[in-house]
Amino acid sequence: MRGHRFLKGLPAVAPLFLVSALLHAYVGWRLLPALPADPAWALGVLLAASAWLTPTALLARRRHRHLGPALVWAGLLCMGLFSSLFVLTLARDAVWLLAGLADALISVLPGTQGAAPWQGAPLQHASALAVLLAATLVTALGFLNARRTAAVVPVEVPVAGLPPALHGFTVAQISDVHVGPTIRHGYLQRIVDTVNRLGADMVAVTGDLVDGSVAQLGAHVAPLAGLRSRHGTFFVTGNHEYYSGAHAWIEALRRLGLTVLMNEHVVLHHDGDGQAAALVVAGVTDWSAHHFDEAHRSDPHAAIAGAPPDAGVRLLLAHQPRSAAKASEAGFDVQLSGHTHGGQFWPWNLFVRFQQPFTAGLHRLQDLWVYTSRGTGYWGPPKRFGAPSEITLLTLVAAA
Repeated sequence: MRGHRFLKGLPAVAPLFLVSALLHAYVGWRLLPALPADPAWALGVLLAASAWLTPTALLARRRHRHLGPALVWAGLLCMGLFSSLFVLTLARDAVWLLAGLADALISVLPGTQGAAPWQGAPLQHASALAVLLAATLVTALGFLNARRTAAVVPVEVPVAGLPPALHGFTVAQISDVHVGPTIRHGYLQRIVDTVNRLGADMVAVTGDLVDGSVAQLGAHVAPLAGLRSRHGTFFVTGNHEYYSGAHAWIEALRRLGLTVLMNEHVVLHHDGDGQAAALVVAGVTDWSAHHFDEAHRSDPHAAIAGAPPDAGVRLLLAHQPRSAAKASEAGFDVQLSGHTHGGQFWPWNLFVRFQQPFTAGLHRLQDLWVYTSRGTGYWGPPKRFGAPSEITLLTLVAAA
């Protein structure tokens, strides 16, 4: 019966498998003839398996749950390795193309006839082997970086006119954990333990917490109930919550004790340095939420409406950095975001800037400070290279 359901669903996903097969075939075409027999045989088997496992892992949660977690793990590991193989193969071909063009130009000069040294078989073999070894090394290091508990990144945010009571106010931010096929209870528990050791004044969870339904992942998200801070934990939705049933997750997280901010705010009264001051913590739904529920359209102006005008700081939690323009118009002082993963692994970190105004770190947009977390977990392949995960400890300080 399960096999029948799998075959019945093939027509709808066939294009994905076809694209995967073509991309894997390209890598095999370019690398296999240039490799010695043993590495070529091993890579050929790997590419054949990866061509099927990679799209299968992407579709597993929605269509092929019966395939099991081991197969999903295998597919996501293949996805990470193939990504590097594909990019490095393209880079190798680009080098050969440029070298060929240069040789063609040089060959028209008198006395330069003959094969260029770069065309020799030894260099072809060496470069193909270098691609295979580099992709394997990057994937192995990326796996270790992804599976470790995120490091704490301290960040000071200088706020003009900050009341003395709020100087030193701390926010522990986690974002983009992506609890799902490969991130489970234990991984999240280690994050919670690390956050609790920080003793922050508040905790912010800026979306993309889950990749799956409450029924699938409710038990694995349970450690969030143990988060501890002076003023509590505040959550805003990310785009992946909407892929996973946002309404059910909002209720589930509220039952765990998190304050879910849906285009609304709360006012924290904070005592510090022998004085008291008010801090507005607002949150908006994800930038794309209206595509799933028009009532969830992201609105920073609605989130700040009715807030006390004399509040010392107006802090906005918004999953995507591109909320910043409207947040600045609405009069916020600080925005905390995620979504980008900092690109997660090279070379995708080079392209995030074309989709979001900020890739990672602290930036200024007019009078608004925007901090973009690289994320505390990972999405898809368990791989981080050149964009380490983080648990951010933000401290508000008075601007000079």
